[in-house]
Amino acid sequence: MLEIKGLTRRFGDKTAVDHVSFPVPDGGLTGFVGGNGAGKTTTMRMVMGVLQAHDGEVLWDGRPITAAQRRRIGYMPEERGLYPKQAIADQLVYLATLRGMDPGAARAAVMEHLERFGLAERAKDRVEKLSLGNQQRVQIIAALVPQPDALILDEPFSGLDPTAVESMAGLLREHTSRGVPVLFSSHQLDLVDRLCDRLVIMAQGKVVTQGTAEELRAGGPVRYELVTAGDAGWVRDLPGIHVADVDGRTALLEVVESGAEQRVLEQALRRGPVEEFRRVVPRLSEIYQEATS
Repeated sequence: MLEIKGLTRRFGDKTAVDHVSFPVPDGGLTGFVGGNGAGKTTTMRMVMGVLQAHDGEVLWDGRPITAAQRRRIGYMPEERGLYPKQAIADQLVYLATLRGMDPGAARAAVMEHLERFGLAERAKDRVEKLSLGNQQRVQIIAALVPQPDALILDEPFSGLDPTAVESMAGLLREHTSRGVPVLFSSHQLDLVDRLCDRLVIMAQGKVVTQGTAEELRAGGPVRYELVTAGDAGWVRDLPGIHVADVDGRTALLEVVESGAEQRVLEQALRRGPVEEFRRVVPRLSEIYQEATS
């Protein structure tokens, strides 16, 4: 397992990453989210050794990570690092051989990945001839082809169309199925919510919350939506709840006292038909807003 412990990085008087700690478990997708300047990219660069940490450490299987182990991590930086005038397939094969792959095996793996991303017919084209979205596909393939022991991907879904997103998600799941830990950052919260096994949310250089989606939802406020046959304004007078919103027959309620939701339902039934009474499961975007506000 890859583990980040207390990583800290300063730029002059500014602390960009402040004692950040979280695990990236084997065989799982860990989503890394936060606003611009939250410290995600700096953290990833320290994990890869691109930036030196001023404090903290990166562990691999419980021990400080070595340079050799870092070379076995598939890394995709936020900035593209491709040679624009080199042919796509030749460049990918070259990069894979730098990671220790046999040239023949590398070319076979490259062509398989190009096929899956719909780029096989462009294999001999120069990178500069591709759209930005297709260049993103090539950058992803460069990280995946060598069958890495872990994956660190900075905004891998940026610029991808829905078909490429699904191809990418499928490929990542293939890697996690063989036990690979995957950490990726994204601003697409709905996508992170759908794909990830764990979430790490950063703000102002610190981890503000982390855990599985279920753990984060369970730790948030308990809300119910009530839809009655008549006006629902009467809920404002009930104890044990906070009324987040009332709009005619519909009320959004936050339970602040255990069992209060049952009293709400009993009162509603006494007043007439209840069309709907359900627990509202918070979206990741709502959890994110509450954690970073």
